[in-house]
Amino acid sequence: MRSRARAKSGAGGGRSRRRDTNRTSAGLPSPEALVAFLRDTPGASNVREIARAFRVPPADQPALRAMLRTIERSGELARGGDRKFVPGAPLPDILPVERGGTDVDGFPLARPADWAGEGEPPLFRLIGAAGEELAPGERATARLIRRESGEVEAEILRRLDSTAERIVGVFRRGRDGGEVIPADRRNRGEYRVLGHDAADLTDNELVVAEEVPTRRFGGKRVRIVERLGASDAPDAISRMSIAAFDIPEEFPADALAEAAAAPAPDPVGRVDLRQLALVTIDDSDARDFDDAVWAEPDDDPASAGGWHIVVAIADVAAYVTPGSALDREAARRGNSVYFPDRVVPMLPEALSNNLCSLVPASDRACVAAHLWIDAEGRKRRHRFERAIMRSAARLTYDSVQEAQDNRTEHRLAVEPERIAALYGAFALLDRARQRRGALELDLAEHRVILDPERRPVAVVPRTRLDSHRLIEEFMILANVAAAEELETRHRSCMYRVHDAPDPAKIAALRDFLTEIGIPGLALAKGQVMRPELFNRVLARAKDTPEAAVVNELVLRSQAQAVYSPNNIGHFGLALPRYAHFTSPIRRYADLLVHRALVAGKEAGRETAEALAGIAEHISATERRAAAAERAALERYRATLLGGAVGTIYAARISGVMSFGLFVNLPENGADGLVPISTLPSDYYDHDARRHRLVGRHSGRQFTLGEPVTVRLAEVDPIGGRLVFRLEGDSLAEPKFRQLRGRRSPRRQH
Repeated sequence: MRSRARAKSGAGGGRSRRRDTNRTSAGLPSPEALVAFLRDTPGASNVREIARAFRVPPADQPALRAMLRTIERSGELARGGDRKFVPGAPLPDILPVERGGTDVDGFPLARPADWAGEGEPPLFRLIGAAGEELAPGERATARLIRRESGEVEAEILRRLDSTAERIVGVFRRGRDGGEVIPADRRNRGEYRVLGHDAADLTDNELVVAEEVPTRRFGGKRVRIVERLGASDAPDAISRMSIAAFDIPEEFPADALAEAAAAPAPDPVGRVDLRQLALVTIDDSDARDFDDAVWAEPDDDPASAGGWHIVVAIADVAAYVTPGSALDREAARRGNSVYFPDRVVPMLPEALSNNLCSLVPASDRACVAAHLWIDAEGRKRRHRFERAIMRSAARLTYDSVQEAQDNRTEHRLAVEPERIAALYGAFALLDRARQRRGALELDLAEHRVILDPERRPVAVVPRTRLDSHRLIEEFMILANVAAAEELETRHRSCMYRVHDAPDPAKIAALRDFLTEIGIPGLALAKGQVMRPELFNRVLARAKDTPEAAVVNELVLRSQAQAVYSPNNIGHFGLALPRYAHFTSPIRRYADLLVHRALVAGKEAGRETAEALAGIAEHISATERRAAAAERAALERYRATLLGGAVGTIYAARISGVMSFGLFVNLPENGADGLVPISTLPSDYYDHDARRHRLVGRHSGRQFTLGEPVTVRLAEVDPIGGRLVFRLEGDSLAEPKFRQLRGRRSPRRQH
């Protein structure tokens, strides 16, 4: 009988019979037979066709699909067995490629995904609709088509699975190679590195590894794809976080070239604001300065007691144009990512630290928002304009607050009245915020102190000053004006939206507050949820032992703010419309808003469908950045506590899970686990709704927010993991808490 494999490939009957017999016990073709078939039959581009060739029944086709993904990830098709890319040697007909930029005619380009030759890898023009859909950085299997002109084009056969396991960890040398210990503390896998793959590696080196398909039993086998340096190097923590969260770090050459070629700002066609004493106010360790502020009393007689505010933002849209290499890379990154020792910027430093950074005494292109508020802090009107500015001074939050508090000892580079004017406008905006009932959470933030060698020496709380709140209110006002302006012009807008809380989370919060005797969320049926209701709870909890945990639980009950072209308002800020406008250096959403504001009469190029896709992507990159920054901070804390095993701390229960308690050290914000197996002997029921563990026999309770004494038992600096044991009074007596009738002390007004 003739097989479909023979008919399709034109191969002889012997080859067909070899495929029929070279099968696994599960009825699937062997990997070797499958690779041979795919090389011989490049047109076989879907699982159904391959299944027919090997007579694989429908029930086994999911397993066949998994085999295909493994083969594609391994690069076996491109290697031709053990063949590697060698300079001067012909490329295979089918190989994995990675989407790059575009050529001068706008056609998408790709390069070999695993180029090991000398010099730059060859570039192929992608053809067909599938090539257009491939995003920069994505990989696919492609068939090379050689034209008579000598050009080589690539036709996409299938996308490569992007979910291949990627392990970031520490290499530990052992017999016959070594192993990679994952940095992700949730990953308990064992990953072997064979001797020939580990020849050049050093013990305790940070690495990135990829799993290698193998049919052997035992631990998984991996190969090292990137070396990150010694695990005890000063920059090890940030490098590990960048790799673990797959944050793009290197800029494509075409994007760097565009940034390097960007011209100095041209005042022609711009409003000249260089006479205004605009100043930037940032942290002392800030690396980019994209917003400057100025204020004076409103000279309009109809607005007695009002203020005229100017918020000037770097005109990034003047340098990053739609469809350019810079734009594609900025869109891919979505945002900058900040670590204590470095920034992974959204834009190259030629822009982020130079032309788009509002450094003092240098002309800079900006988009200025003129904002007028009345004596009640309400916005009367606004105006946006492209301008040229020159920052009068680079100030810090600490220095500005010091100047405001000690006016007789003013030491800033700007006149005292300029600082006084900023605070005068802020006072009105702050009162307006309180009137509209924006959510007022009091959450502890921490920062890492580094020594001159960039090694951590401490993690300390961030002090929140009025100068921080001043800039925050100015930026919120400008963001609101941007959203309103785009609505007035009937332009598409990338809103920053924040939905109302999930009723189920509110119910759980209400139960917990009732348990600890803090009322305030007793809602009537059908009552509209508003931020001010949470503010009442926070006010009642203030200055009580439970204040920190109540703030944390109110935060957890909230929805997550995201980007969207569809406006639903911003619940937390109590605003009907809101958009991010003030940080286009570090957020792609802001750049889109800038483009819409400065565009001519024609609307922006992005359709509503395209904006929805962008919104989903940049919301995801924002979450990725936050997770990477949080993981780095946890590792810095663990590193600092590495020599403190056995030390006793006063802590507070910050989380209650079925497997144990999370505790927090208030002095540095470190969190760690007290495993349930180490609690006093009993069987504990997890009451998730009331955030507590309850001993069945003893009645002992461990409740969220409860103070405990703990001893540090284990430290894992690579994983950022701390393990504690309860100590002293925490074990002394069972705690039968009074669950009803407890009252918080009155606030002193």
